[in-house]
Amino acid sequence: MTKTTQKIALSASRDIPFNKLVLSQSNVRRIKAGIAIEELAEDIARRTLLQSLTVRPVLDDEGNETGMHEIPAGGRRYRALQLLVRQKRLPKTAPIPCIVRAANTKISAEEDSLAENVQRAPLHPLDQFRAFLALREKGQPEEEIAAAFFVSVNVVRQRLRLAAVSTKLLDVYAEDGMTLDQLMGFTVNPDHERQEQVWEALQHSYNKEPFHIRRLLTEGAVRASDKRAQFVGTEAYEKAGGTILRDLFEPDDGGWLQEPPLLEKLVAEKLEREAVPVRVEGWKWIEVVTALPYGYGQGLRRLSGREVPMTDEETATRDTLQAELDQLEAEYAEAPNMPEEVDRRIGEIETVLEAFEERPVVYDPDDIARAGAFVSIDSAGVLRVERGYVRPEDEPPIGDDEEAEGDASDRRRMTSSGEESDADERDAVDEPEEDDGSRPLSDRLMTELTAHRTLALRDAVANDPDIALRAALHALCLKLFYHYGFDSCLEIEAKSVLFGHTSGLADTPAAKAIEARHKTWDEQMPEDTGDLWDMLAELDSDSRQALFAHCVGLTINAVHQPYDRRPKALRHAGRLASAVTLDMAAAGWTPTVDAFLGRVTKARILEAVREAKGDKPAERLAHLKKTEMAKEAERLLDGTGWLPEPLRTVGMGSATAKDADQAAHVMAAE
Repeated sequence: MTKTTQKIALSASRDIPFNKLVLSQSNVRRIKAGIAIEELAEDIARRTLLQSLTVRPVLDDEGNETGMHEIPAGGRRYRALQLLVRQKRLPKTAPIPCIVRAANTKISAEEDSLAENVQRAPLHPLDQFRAFLALREKGQPEEEIAAAFFVSVNVVRQRLRLAAVSTKLLDVYAEDGMTLDQLMGFTVNPDHERQEQVWEALQHSYNKEPFHIRRLLTEGAVRASDKRAQFVGTEAYEKAGGTILRDLFEPDDGGWLQEPPLLEKLVAEKLEREAVPVRVEGWKWIEVVTALPYGYGQGLRRLSGREVPMTDEETATRDTLQAELDQLEAEYAEAPNMPEEVDRRIGEIETVLEAFEERPVVYDPDDIARAGAFVSIDSAGVLRVERGYVRPEDEPPIGDDEEAEGDASDRRRMTSSGEESDADERDAVDEPEEDDGSRPLSDRLMTELTAHRTLALRDAVANDPDIALRAALHALCLKLFYHYGFDSCLEIEAKSVLFGHTSGLADTPAAKAIEARHKTWDEQMPEDTGDLWDMLAELDSDSRQALFAHCVGLTINAVHQPYDRRPKALRHAGRLASAVTLDMAAAGWTPTVDAFLGRVTKARILEAVREAKGDKPAERLAHLKKTEMAKEAERLLDGTGWLPEPLRTVGMGSATAKDADQAAHVMAAE
C-alpha cells in the first residue's frame, strides 16, 4: 500500500490596511542593527515594499478575530511605514502586502520571528560588488548608486574596484580561498596578469598579508610622496603620459607612479629650466643634480654675500604687520578658542613677516665670476639653489703677506730637518755692530726670544680657562669657516671627514640640523679673519660654548675605512656615544632593505629578527629567498628600535658592554 505524502499548505497572502496592523510583543529583535529606520523608509518610498510582512490575527477574549493583525516578523519595515505615514507620504489606510498566518497554527509567533531573521542568508560581498558594476554598466552614475543604497560615493568606488579584479581571483574569493582584505590588496594594480602572477607566488610563501600583496604589486614604482614626484607634480606627470596607481582602501600618500624613467626625464628637464635664471646671474659654473651628496661643499669656500637691505616702504609694512600681530596675540591670549578668521589672519601675517626676514643675497661681480652654484631638490621636493662656492683652483692669488708667511713656514720646516741655509747660519752667529742700530734682529735671536714668550704664554693660558676656550674656538673657526686659517698661533687642526658616496645622508635629521646650525653661525662670522677674535670675545658664555660644541662636533671622525684601520679611535667613538647617550634609532636610522638587510647574509637577517622579535618569527623566515626574507624582516623590525652592532651604544636599548666591544671588533676586522 502506497503511503500518501501530505501536501504543504502555504499561508495565504493579502493586503491589509496599515491602520489595522500593530507590532507584536513576540518579535525577537530587540537590538537595533542594520540600516536606520529613516534610510529604510526612504528606500521603501523609492522602491516600495520589497518583502511582505508576516502577521497573525488578533483574537479577543473569546477567541474571535478582532479585524486587527499583529506583526511578529517585519517590525523594522512596519516602523519605516509608520514613519512615512507620520510624514503624510503614505495614507494610514494604505494596503500593505502581508502573509497571514492562521490563528490556530502550532508554530509560535516567537519562532516565526526568529526563523525570519536567523534563516535569512546574507548577500555575499562579491554579489554586491558585481551588482554595483552592473548598475554602472547600465549607465547609472556612481553618485546615484550611492544615494540609492545610502552609502558614500567612495564606498561605491571601492566596490567597483573590487569587482574589477581578475575574474580568476574573484572566483578564488567566492570559494573562500582568500579574505576580503587580501582581495583589497590586489586592487592597487589593475593589471590582471600581474595580479595572477602575485597570487601564484603567494602560494609558495607563508606571507599572504595584504600589505605584502600591495608591496609586490607596486614593486619598482615611485611613491607620489617621493621628492622627485613632489618636484614635478603628479598633474605634469600624468599629462606627460604617466600613470598612477591608487589604493582606495588604505592611505597611499598619493599613490605610486608607474614610469620611473619618465619621472626622471621630467625631473631633469625641470631642473634644467630652473637652472637657466641661475646661469644668467653669471656664475662661473653651475652643477645641476637631483640630490646633493652630503658634504658637497667640502673643500670649497662659501661666499657670504650681503643681504639686500629693506626699503623704507618695506620697513613700514613690516612694522605695521608686526604691530597687528602683537595686538591680535594679546587680544586672544586668554581666549579658549580663537576665531577661524583671526587664526587665518595670524597665519597670513607670519608668512609675510617670514618673507621679510629671508632677504635676497647679492654678491660682488668679481666673486660671481670665480664662484659657482648647486641646483638641486630638497627632501620636500622644493627647488634648492646654493650659490657662492669657490673651488680651490679658482681662488684669487695669495697676497704678499701670505706669501711671506708661506715662505717662513717653508723655512721652518727646512730648519726642523737640519737643512739650514748659509744665510741662517750667518744670522745665528753674527753679532750686530755698534753703529748698525737699524738692523733687524737675527732669526736666531727671534727664535730664542719667542721660545721664552711661547713657554710663558702656555703657562698663562693654562691658568685662564676662559681665554683658553676662546683661543681654541678661534682656531677651530678659522679652519671651519674660512678658507685660509693662518691667523692663530695654536697648532690645532680641524679636519672634517668625507663620507664618500653614502646615500641618504643629506636627508637625515642629523645632517639637516648640522647644516642649519652651521649656516646660522656662518652668517655671524665677520668678513675679515682679523675681526674674529673680537667677535668671539663679544659672545656670551652660553653662545661661546654652543659654537665650541658645534666646531668640535664637526671634527669627529668615527667612520670605518678599509684603508685606515683605527680601532682605538672607534672605541673612543663608542665612549663618546655613551657620554651623550646617542640613540641611533631615535636619530632616525632604521634597518631597511637598502640600508642594511639587503646587504648582509641571510644568517645576519635571521639573527636581527631573532634579537628583536624572538625565535618563532625568525623561524618563519628561514625558508624564504634572501630578497623576500629581507623585505619581510624590514616589516618585522619596523618600530622595534633594533640596531646592528656598529650602531649600538652602551647603556641604550638592548646594547650592552659586550655589544660595544663586539661592535669595535667588527669594525676593526671588516
